[in-house]
Amino acid sequence: MWGFRSRVGRAAILAGLSFGVVAPAPAAAQALLPPGQTLVAPGPAGIGSPGMSLAAPGLPSAPPLAMPPTPSGPNAGQVALYLYARFGADKPQIPGNLIWRIFSDKPDANGAFKLLQEQKVAAPAFVLPAGGYIVHCSFGHASATKQITLRAETVREVVDIPAGGIRIEGRVGDVRIPQSQISFDIFKGSQFEPGDKRPLATGIMTGEVMLLPEGTYTIVSNYGDGNSVVRSDIRVRVGQLTDVTVTHRAAIITLKLLGSAGGEALANTSWSVLTPGGDVIKESIGAFPRVILAEGEYKAIARNEGKVFEHDFKVITGVDSEVAVIAR
Repeated sequence: MWGFRSRVGRAAILAGLSFGVVAPAPAAAQALLPPGQTLVAPGPAGIGSPGMSLAAPGLPSAPPLAMPPTPSGPNAGQVALYLYARFGADKPQIPGNLIWRIFSDKPDANGAFKLLQEQKVAAPAFVLPAGGYIVHCSFGHASATKQITLRAETVREVVDIPAGGIRIEGRVGDVRIPQSQISFDIFKGSQFEPGDKRPLATGIMTGEVMLLPEGTYTIVSNYGDGNSVVRSDIRVRVGQLTDVTVTHRAAIITLKLLGSAGGEALANTSWSVLTPGGDVIKESIGAFPRVILAEGEYKAIARNEGKVFEHDFKVITGVDSEVAVIAR
């Protein structure tokens, strides 16, 4: 059941079924997030507006951030190494939420590359003995490596991280689904690609920003704990925050078993909601259980004091309603 649509901006059509909206964001670091926004596994954030990038406004796209002064008094044979990261050639610089690691470029006896130093700043300064090293920079789920050689003079290097961000929300018609009722899972690659896939991230909430390497991903949107599930493909582009709106065709249904028409709901009632084919969608116990169901036809089965009662009903998108089963 498809309901993935664009809000603003240009659309990327994948397999003719789903759409992605590219809405570049004005910030890439937690410190730049607007109030109330959250960040998942460090990534970009901010309210998107056309023509802006993931880097903070005013940051240069090529020169590095202001570098700290060269560390004083390095020992003989040591070299200062300054680093910064960007989203790619001619792309904005990343101003924060980076993890930098320096490894030896030669494996040890066990075949592992030894971690020598680590910093969590936008533009780190390392002092290292002359020689070869592997620089690793991570930004959320995206990362990049670069091999460097230090000799006698100070070295300045840039690492390109081809990454972008996505931020998701769900709607029924034009009504936004409350954060507590919906969550999202992300899988690498298109849903139409063969093979068993493991989720890259699960339980993502509305408004959270996921930073991902450039590429195609599958978003699985789960509205409630019934059968309202929507799968959509999205393309992540370098240096851009893609705002995704997933539209569900569903409604909230409240069930109740009445002793007579217009009477009180009977407590201690066991419920089953089935499809016309007999598949069980939801089971619960109570006088007024609620279930979120995709648009379609269903059968409600109520069990109370050893008696079984049935009622067929229909779910219409966006029409939340009560389904009353009469105990007779």
